[in-house]
Amino acid sequence: MTRMDLQGFLSEKRHLVLERWLNLIFETYPPETARFLKREKDRFANPVAYEFHEGIKGIYEALLYGMEPDRVSYFLDRVISIRAIQDFLPSGALTFIFLLKTAIRKELEKEIREKGVPEELLEIESRIDGLALLCFDVYMRRREKLYELRVDEVKRRVSGLLRMAGLVVDLDQKNNKEVKANEF
Repeated sequence: MTRMDLQGFLSEKRHLVLERWLNLIFETYPPETARFLKREKDRFANPVAYEFHEGIKGIYEALLYGMEPDRVSYFLDRVISIRAIQDFLPSGALTFIFLLKTAIRKELEKEIREKGVPEELLEIESRIDGLALLCFDVYMRRREKLYELRVDEVKRRVSGLLRMAGLVVDLDQKNNKEVKANEF
């Protein structure tokens, strides 16, 4: 199998690889959730599946044809932004990228069996490993943002409770009262 053969097989089987990969991702969820994600095709009724589908399409294109890291990050973020807020450990949230190796191997099983494991396949798998490192960066940015939002929410709640208890004076209101008092 030459490089052109592998690229051709991966392009030719694009739809099958993407479908298998998406199903493997869905299987990381509880059975009832996985059934819903697989069954519901409407993008508005099932925005998670839609984002996953669009994200993995872009990731696959980047894998085959190359793409700038910022652009690849955009597609990775479409999947990771969802998985980062769900109850996955970091390893579980990012496992989706490694499932691409499984999808490729399953869809190219016949070609691999007939022609052996080509060096090009190992190169593709190395690129997937590189994407995994990029996934980690994207995941950490998402988690940091999530924690910032949570801290801001806690601050707002505590501030509101302190104001309600009369333990905090709103400086803007106090300054406005002082300005009005000084005007007379």
